[in-house]
Amino acid sequence: MSPRKNRRDVPGRRASGAAWNAGVEDGPDGTWNVVPVPGARAVKPYRCPGCDQEIAAGVPHVVAWPADGPGGADERRHWHTPCWKARTRRGPRVLRSRGAPRY
Repeated sequence: MSPRKNRRDVPGRRASGAAWNAGVEDGPDGTWNVVPVPGARAVKPYRCPGCDQEIAAGVPHVVAWPADGPGGADERRHWHTPCWKARTRRGPRVLRSRGAPRY
């Protein structure tokens, strides 16, 4: 008799349990891999590059990175969902002051 297996092996899941099933979005600013992050999986704060505001832990958001770039994990950015959808209508990014925290 073999020991009972409590977890199912699901293809595409990382060891930590987070699934990175990235969808691909084409836009005027290029092709992007996009993954929606539900609030329950958002465990730490991030800085949104669209509005330069903090995405608090527990807030649903989007993780996006260029599909054609060599950067991979280094290029991933966490965006508020409305900021991601409005990224092509916005002007240049707001610059932080010297004393502002970098997340």
